[in-house]
Amino acid sequence: MHVAPGKWVEARVALRHAANRFAELLSAVPDPEVPATRSWSVAQTAAHMASLAWACTTIAGTGPDATRDDVLDKQFGATNVDNVRDFNDLLLRQYVEERDLAALTDQLLRDVTTVLETTDGRDPTEAVDWLGGSRLPLAGLLAHLTNELHIHGWDIARGIRAPWTIPPADAGMFFELFLLGVIHFGYGGLLDSTPRASRRRITVQFRSRYTTPATIVLDGSLDGPGNRDRVTVEAPRPDNDVRLSFHPPSLNLMLFGRLSAARVALTGKVVVWGPRPWLLPAFLRTLHMPNN
Repeated sequence: MHVAPGKWVEARVALRHAANRFAELLSAVPDPEVPATRSWSVAQTAAHMASLAWACTTIAGTGPDATRDDVLDKQFGATNVDNVRDFNDLLLRQYVEERDLAALTDQLLRDVTTVLETTDGRDPTEAVDWLGGSRLPLAGLLAHLTNELHIHGWDIARGIRAPWTIPPADAGMFFELFLLGVIHFGYGGLLDSTPRASRRRITVQFRSRYTTPATIVLDGSLDGPGNRDRVTVEAPRPDNDVRLSFHPPSLNLMLFGRLSAARVALTGKVVVWGPRPWLLPAFLRTLHMPNN
């Protein structure tokens, strides 16, 4: 996997920008107990983001202070796409007890700075450990944290009825650097909990004005533990089963359950065509994202 120097710079700027905007949003919250999601208040959502930023310091770091204890490390390795809530709950229950928004904002910005400083000057394709025994490039780690700030900023903004925009180019890095990155580097057991939705090979081509075109392949004909080695990335081909054109913020919000597929389709933010578009639902039943 190649990450151009300019893209690495853009990923770093995007993370800083998203963190600063998230902090500004928190400063405008009138009541920290206002619901942000079905499960979390604004204060809990802010604590979740602070805990993720801290967790990223342990992933990106190299020194003695960048280690996880045995309890967290065991959960880190056992996490898959369908039980990631357990990992998040453990972070909130044992590692980030603060719920004051000002203190959480300070912690979040401090840990984002630590992630950026720790990764400065390093190879963006350097592999680091990720959930469920998977691996991803450093650039993908930053893109994931940026996307979490985008998604949960959207949650909080809806809760307090404030405006919130997601820059399309920054959102596109989640697909290009994180999603493709973890497939390239090895997704471990992340998909072990997902069913074999099809016993055929499904190829879905993703296109956006903000990302390089790529095809993700789900090969349900392969045997093996869980879904390991069944998802790969290829160059686009004219005979791909499905072609999907997407607006990155809308695709990300759809993948994480914030917008319905019908809504993004009706607004033209995600357009699906190709010789076998009916295969997309089966593809997404396996390659799906957490909804919390």
